[in-house]
Amino acid sequence: MATLNRPATDDGHVCGIDTSMEVIGGKWKVLILWALHTYPQSRFGELRRIVPGITEKVLASHLREMEADGIVDRVSYDEVPPRVEYGLTKDGTRLIEALEPLAAWGRERRERGA
Repeated sequence: MATLNRPATDDGHVCGIDTSMEVIGGKWKVLILWALHTYPQSRFGELRRIVPGITEKVLASHLREMEADGIVDRVSYDEVPPRVEYGLTKDGTRLIEALEPLAAWGRERRERGA
């Protein structure tokens, strides 16, 4: 994610925002996180319905990325038919807490008609 011509640390990040945006960047990740916050332990099909407009491919890809980043937990149950549930990890919950002021700002801005 490092961009040329700007100072960076050895890992390529400039600041905490840079690191955070690497984890939550894009159109869908924050909406998936918010869905998992609102509906804990959701199954894939439930998440697909909760986040309108997302494709199966994008949802699956983002869930894998967020699991690799340690903010989403995937639990697979040994049942027939197979059942998989997704939830937030402790880091995912901390991330939601960090995003709540941003959500409040967006709600206020929307209410003002800005």
